[in-house]
Amino acid sequence: MKKLTVLVICCLALFLTSCQFSETIYLNEDGSGKMAFSFDASELMQMTGDQFLEGDGEKDVDSTFTFKAVFDEKRDSISQLPKEEQAKLKALEPFSVHMVMSAKDKKLNFDMFSDFKSASELQDMFTALNTVSNLQGKDVGQANDQPNPFSSMIDGGNSELYYSFEKGVFKRTVKVLDKEIQKQIIDSLGQGAMMFANSKYKLNYHFPRKVKSVSNDKALFSADGKTVILEFGLMEYIADPEIMNLEIILED
Repeated sequence: MKKLTVLVICCLALFLTSCQFSETIYLNEDGSGKMAFSFDASELMQMTGDQFLEGDGEKDVDSTFTFKAVFDEKRDSISQLPKEEQAKLKALEPFSVHMVMSAKDKKLNFDMFSDFKSASELQDMFTALNTVSNLQGKDVGQANDQPNPFSSMIDGGNSELYYSFEKGVFKRTVKVLDKEIQKQIIDSLGQGAMMFANSKYKLNYHFPRKVKSVSNDKALFSADGKTVILEFGLMEYIADPEIMNLEIILED
């Protein structure tokens, strides 16, 4: 199975059943770090088993690759795309993907990750996710005909997302541009909203020092005080992305 085919299958899982999503950040003292966006769609494998991978030639996949390597293999066909589309694909090159699909173990996991030099680069992950979801839509959107639930949470949709880390203060800020449009986005999901009813969106943020305070009263802390965890239902987050805004102040 080719890597892009596997990626499309994983993206398709987003629109077929409830998934568990997580956003993980490891932040260094200088503002650099690592970020990963993950989803676990193992519930789909529990429901369908081999049928989900039927006809794909491989029942089990455990693959790690970079977008750059994949695009290098397809440079000739990519060069025929409009310049704007080429630029969107190039923006994916810093990111790596790890995918696991196992009919035997009933697993379907996707991780997209990258290093960053500054917290302000973190939103690039979601710009890249937007590009991936658009690619998915072109390939299999006709098959599932479900709206992209992330269009309301990432740049290019009805919200703006920012991260910053300055003088020991980390901020994750989402600003909804139009509340009425946000409501329309929820309404457009239709029956898809029921599919995501049990899905969760979880933040796992790891800091180089103990946390002094967190603005969101739903946040939990690790035993060592250096990790902040925040979780909401996915539909809650789609309806109001601002509920997961955070200001985290570290100890001196």
